[in-house]
Amino acid sequence: MQTLYQNIRLTILEAKQKVITTVNVAMLEAYWQIGRYIVEEEQQGKHKAEYGKQQMQELAKKLTKEFGSGFDRSNLLRMKNFYLLFPIRDAVRHELTWTHYRCLPNITNEKTREFYIQETITKRK
Repeated sequence: MQTLYQNIRLTILEAKQKVITTVNVAMLEAYWQIGRYIVEEEQQGKHKAEYGKQQMQELAKKLTKEFGSGFDRSNLLRMKNFYLLFPIRDAVRHELTWTHYRCLPNITNEKTREFYIQETITKRK
């Protein structure tokens, strides 16, 4: 009975971890894509600063109403910065979470940032 329990328990825990990993990867891809859309839209405007600021506020209001506070103006700006920091989607490391990617823009030195990325990946294994 104990072996049966342990096998089932391990199967459930592994499935839960796969779900967490899958959701993380999907959300990172979505946030990267949202950042890309925002950057591409801003580059098309002639009056970027004023137009973009007002547009971002309206966009945040609509998205927050439908999807919750995770899509407020500050998070949309983080998504934009995420895209700007990692413009090549394949460079996004799926071992990191959105929380990690929210902090990385604060590290301005590229070598230091890469060091912390590698350290985080190593520690999570």
